[in-house]
Amino acid sequence: MRLADFIDANVEPILSSAEAFAATMLPASSHLDAEALRDHMPMILAAVAKDLRSAQTSHEQLAKSLGQQPHIHGAPETAAQTHALLRAKAGFDIAQLVAEYRALRASVLSLWFESGKMGDAQTQDDLIRFNEAIDQAVAESVTYFTAEMDRWRHVFLGVLGHDLRGPLNAILLTAEVLSKMTTEAPLERHTVRLIQSGKRMKTLLDDLLDFSRASLGLGLSLHLTPVDLASVCAEEVELLRAALPNAEISFRSAGETAGSFDGSRVREVLGNLVSNAARYGTQKAVIDVALVGDERDVRLSVTNTGEPIPEEQVQALFEPLRRGRPSDELAESANLGLGLFIVREIAKAHGGEITVTSAGGTTVFTLMLPRSAAQ
Repeated sequence: MRLADFIDANVEPILSSAEAFAATMLPASSHLDAEALRDHMPMILAAVAKDLRSAQTSHEQLAKSLGQQPHIHGAPETAAQTHALLRAKAGFDIAQLVAEYRALRASVLSLWFESGKMGDAQTQDDLIRFNEAIDQAVAESVTYFTAEMDRWRHVFLGVLGHDLRGPLNAILLTAEVLSKMTTEAPLERHTVRLIQSGKRMKTLLDDLLDFSRASLGLGLSLHLTPVDLASVCAEEVELLRAALPNAEISFRSAGETAGSFDGSRVREVLGNLVSNAARYGTQKAVIDVALVGDERDVRLSVTNTGEPIPEEQVQALFEPLRRGRPSDELAESANLGLGLFIVREIAKAHGGEITVTSAGGTTVFTLMLPRSAAQ
């Protein structure tokens, strides 16, 4: 008997074994009834049997064994993908999900071997095809399970960041009131430190919320208004000069720099790029900020000298939770590694882009924004 025929003839004992194993996946399985424990296993088993009966080329066989079987665009989720989503929502972890497939594989093969109905000439081919089909189902499940867990992680971070802003704002307001009421120098130093720490926490929470929105595919919110970026950037450079007294920052602008932008977000980009240049570039060297506009676009560039960024690291710079070369242990400890990721998302939200070149001891970050940005 071919393995596909054997599976069709023994669906119930196979599924009973799978159900019994799923029931041991505690504590996630403790609240599931028999139907929920089986979940999409009947459809997965049917898909495996169908796959065993279908013709396949050597190329398709290799792709399947590597978990690379292409998904048909517009087609509904497979049984393995849906099974993964429901297991994630039920509280299973990824090890328990994979263990279910190990148990299903073992159940089918042990029953088949015990039956003694194998066809010797075709046993090897059936075994190979069966294992490929199970491996493909595992790959589909793991991919969807991981994506679902990441989505919920981003939702959790977003909710956490949002909920923490309320009490933090109360702390900041109270500290500012105390600062105005305090006349003694020692107390004043404490309140100033409290306000500065609170503002730093607020910046971190804002970054966390932006990261969560971008990771969930919501993008960053913009408040587009007619604004001249020359004046916006000039004001931000003055603030940066005060905040970074050891850095020499030059600023120049040319051309048409007015348009529809979120001025606050552009200032955020500029602050991030200049702070990075001061942290990782040559100390005391000039950080050049240039703003140039034409009929269609405005380009903001930040140039610094110093050790070039290795080419293999350039593409990873804008990925979340990555940091540059450690230079200041205290500053790095307060950095989530989201700055350049958020810079890229701000550029995308404006319909623009951020690029970087680093060679010959010079690194240049360039933000390109269309003058009529549409969110």
